[in-house]
Amino acid sequence: MKQTWMIAGKRFVALLMLACAPLTMQAAPSGEPAIVETLDIAPVWSGHPVDFCLLTHAPYQFVAYYDAKRQLTVAQRRLNEKKWTFTPLPITTGWDSHNYLTMTLDDEGYLHLSGDMHCVPLNYFRSEKPYDASTLRRIPQMVGEQEQRTTYPKFLRGPGGKLIFMYRDGSSGNGNQIINQYDGKTKTWRRLLDRPLTDGEGLRNAYFSGPVLGPDGYFHLSWVWRESPDASTNHDLSYARSKDLIHWETAAGKALALPIRLKDGAMVDPVPLQGGIINGNHKIGFDAEGRVILSYHKHDAKGHTQPWNARWEDGGWKFSQITDWPWRWDFSGGGTLNFGISLGAVKTESDGTLTQPYRHAEFGGGIWQLDPKTLKAVGKIRKPSRPRELSRIEGAFPGLQVRISADEGNVPDPETEYLMRWETLDANRDQPRQEPWPPPSMLRIYQIQSR
Repeated sequence: MKQTWMIAGKRFVALLMLACAPLTMQAAPSGEPAIVETLDIAPVWSGHPVDFCLLTHAPYQFVAYYDAKRQLTVAQRRLNEKKWTFTPLPITTGWDSHNYLTMTLDDEGYLHLSGDMHCVPLNYFRSEKPYDASTLRRIPQMVGEQEQRTTYPKFLRGPGGKLIFMYRDGSSGNGNQIINQYDGKTKTWRRLLDRPLTDGEGLRNAYFSGPVLGPDGYFHLSWVWRESPDASTNHDLSYARSKDLIHWETAAGKALALPIRLKDGAMVDPVPLQGGIINGNHKIGFDAEGRVILSYHKHDAKGHTQPWNARWEDGGWKFSQITDWPWRWDFSGGGTLNFGISLGAVKTESDGTLTQPYRHAEFGGGIWQLDPKTLKAVGKIRKPSRPRELSRIEGAFPGLQVRISADEGNVPDPETEYLMRWETLDANRDQPRQEPWPPPSMLRIYQIQSR
């Protein structure tokens, strides 16, 4: 699932106790990213969080969201204009925070949209004209099979730039990953694989991060297995890579037969059930040498929940415990949870240093600087990654939090990015809230310029 940072309304006190050397603050580069332009889109539902989608493709920008009455709507504008045009679509979402929205453009400029899905029939729309959201029409099926209990839609570009669509068929604890490929000439989808990527054998399902195209030319994929709708039954961090999304192998280069099962040798860290690992919070990054790094959390020997980095080197996975926090996150049950820890992927900066964003419910958040050899945190980067004003709560309703979503598209200027911001209450395990509900918040676009 794509990452949307949640910034709570209360102020956190930052406290880190690291297993390595004492934490030291790094010199802050002057200035922070500047807001070049702020543009309101529309009031949106704020009773619970569900991810929206921002897609920039110059000279156009598209936003898919649920409006104040929870109706799926797509807004569109030209980047040199401030006026939006709005296209409502025949979907009204419920209380399920799984019902996020995702969009992409194909090579001919046709807009594709999917979402509002948690173990329900596939919701898929495609525009009838290039770059024109007003012509979006529901397409009743992609392939026509295994499309009745769909969740976690994801568009990506595969080998040769081919448009790929991935989703889970089935339910938590009993589902398989399906991959489709699009033919722009015929405007049809077909199975990229003639069988699921993974198979839980009717006992479990895999929750994925990726695939992510790495600097080595491989698509990298990590996942955890889950036995049931109870989140505490996540276990066994696993990994595979592929050049073509068809033939998969371990980090050692050993071929994996499809579908991949728990016993098939793709395991990275055998975290047991109730071991502190959770789906949606394991990330894929890379170091300056292009080596893959998997980030996740689990309980340590003392029973405390710690973030870890794992890197394939010298023929094996090497593990690094990043912190020594005296805190345990006991999570369980079904529905969307509010994360006690959020981890970002390890990133190589322009100067070759490694950084990693994080947020903790007790110990605050920020950006670590990592030792490139040990992958342990040796300091914190003080330069804000985003303007501070984006984190300030505007609404007066108790419990509101800021939601920030990154751009899924491409902006030609590497120093410019677009962010989308709105406010909601936190997740409620996908259950309805009794009134009163907070008034709609303003969905807003920010154009950010790096300094």
